[in-house]
Amino acid sequence: MDYWLISLPGEKTPQQAFDKLNAITSTLSVNWKFNTPELKVGTLDVLVGLSDELAKHDTFCEATTRRVVSVLSDVLEGGQTKLQESLKVNGLDLESYLTRFTWETGKYPPKQPLPSLTEIIVGQVAKIEADLKTRAKNYLDLKNNLSQLDRKETGSLMTKNLGALVKREHFVLDSDYLITLLVVVPQASANDWWLKYERLADFVVPRSSQLVTQDSDHMLVTVTLFRRCQDDFKHKCRENKFMVRDFVYDEKSLQDSKNERARLADDKQRQYAPLVRWLSVNFSESFIAWVHIKALRVFVESVLRYGLPVNFQPVLMRPNRKTAKKLRDTLASTYRYLDHMGGTPVEMGGAEMTGLMPTQQAYHPYVFYEISINMMDSTGKKNTF
Repeated sequence: MDYWLISLPGEKTPQQAFDKLNAITSTLSVNWKFNTPELKVGTLDVLVGLSDELAKHDTFCEATTRRVVSVLSDVLEGGQTKLQESLKVNGLDLESYLTRFTWETGKYPPKQPLPSLTEIIVGQVAKIEADLKTRAKNYLDLKNNLSQLDRKETGSLMTKNLGALVKREHFVLDSDYLITLLVVVPQASANDWWLKYERLADFVVPRSSQLVTQDSDHMLVTVTLFRRCQDDFKHKCRENKFMVRDFVYDEKSLQDSKNERARLADDKQRQYAPLVRWLSVNFSESFIAWVHIKALRVFVESVLRYGLPVNFQPVLMRPNRKTAKKLRDTLASTYRYLDHMGGTPVEMGGAEMTGLMPTQQAYHPYVFYEISINMMDSTGKKNTF
C-alpha cells in the first residue's frame, strides 16, 4: 500500500491548510496530520547540504528495513501469516503506526541540530545493517548446509546419498583381493543386468549381485569382483548404461555424517527463536528510523520551499482506489501558485531559495514523498552476505 507524504504552507495557521486540503480531497483520499516537532532550522548551507544527504539516507534506511523483512521471510521459510504477524512497529501494524505518527523524542531529541539528529538515526540503522549481515549469514549458511545434506538424501538413486540405504552385510570388507561395488541400473535394463553382470569383466564373483533397493526408474544393486579388474568392469558398465556409484562403506564416516546432520539441525533449532525475535524487534526499529528520516526530509524541504518563519502542515494521504491521477491533478491545480520554479522564489533569511526536490523525481509544486508499506514485496529476494 502506498501513501503520499506531502507538506503545504500554512494559510494563517497549519490547521487551515489541513482543512483546505480535506475539503478539496474529501472524495479522493483519506488524510492525516503528520506532525513533526519544532526542530532546529540551522543555517541555509546546512539545510541545502542536508537535503541531498537525506535523500541517500532515505534510500539506505528503506533498503535496510526491507532486507530485514527478506531475511525474516527466509528464516520463517515462507510462512506468510507468521511473517505478517511479525511485522509490527511498537506493537502496531504498519498502517496504524504511520497514520498515528508522533516524533519519538526519547530516541531522537528534537532540540539537537538537524545534522546530529540525522547522524543518530542513520547510525542506528547502520548498526542494524551490520548486525543483520553477521546474524543472517550465520543462520542462512547453517540452513543451506542442512538443506544440502537433506537434498542428498532425496531424489534419484543416480545422485542421492547411499549411506542410509546400504548395510554392512551388503559388502565384502577387509579383503585385499575382493571389492564390492554399488551399481545403479535403469529399470528398463534390469533383465540385461541379471543376464550380463557376471560376464562384464573377468573375475566377477558369480551370483554376488544383490538388490539393495529400487524406485520407479532405477534399481540399486551390489556386485563383488576382484580389485584388479574393477576398471575394466566400470568401463563395461558405462557401455551398457549401468552407473557404478563412487561409494566406500565406512561405518565411522556414515555415523559422522548422521551426527553432522543432527548437529546442524540442533543448531538451527537453537538459533531460530532468538533470531526471529531479533529480526522482529529490529524491523520495528529500522522502520521507525526510516519514517523519521522521511519526517526530516519533509521538514528540511518545507523550510527550503516555503521559507521562514516555519509555517507548514505535513500531511499523510492515502489515495482512494483508482483516484490517484485525479487526486494528483486536483493538488496540482489547487497548489499551482506554489510553483516557484518558474516564478518568484521563496525568501529565507535574505537568500532566495527555490524548491530543492531531487531532480530525478517528478516535480510537484508542493513537497511530496511516497511511502510504500507493502513489505511483502521484499520477500522472495535472494539474500547474499
